[in-house]
Amino acid sequence: MLFLLIVLNVVYVLDPNLQPVEDPAPNANPEEIAKVAEPNKKHEEDNFTCRGHILNILSNRLYDLYMSVQSLVEIWKAVEEKYNTERQGTDKFLMMKYFEFKMVNVILIMDQVYELQVLVSRLSDFKVVISKLLQVGAVISKLSSS
Repeated sequence: MLFLLIVLNVVYVLDPNLQPVEDPAPNANPEEIAKVAEPNKKHEEDNFTCRGHILNILSNRLYDLYMSVQSLVEIWKAVEEKYNTERQGTDKFLMMKYFEFKMVNVILIMDQVYELQVLVSRLSDFKVVISKLLQVGAVISKLSSS
């Protein structure tokens, strides 16, 4: 999603430190009003585009939950927090699978080593680094007694 918003050149509206665009002064002349109105219009359009794309990728359940939220930054933070929490749960699940992995005699050893390597690879995708020495020790400790 972030990549799409960058390509569309609208990701700047997600910046929580973005200064609001000022409204024209009440006694401003038409030139000053036009000068201020154009950035306001672009910001509103980009905000609308960004909000629409973010809501579009959500599941129906999440869409219904966040559709009424008007602040784009609030929607982005809430969705980001939800997916980060989900990702942390996946990290823990993969680590549990790695540590509880047991080799059995009925399956070829190389197939089991490959399965263990896939777990290590998926963990590294989540920035969980398992040293080569620990991987070798894990394979040895998980070997069956036969």
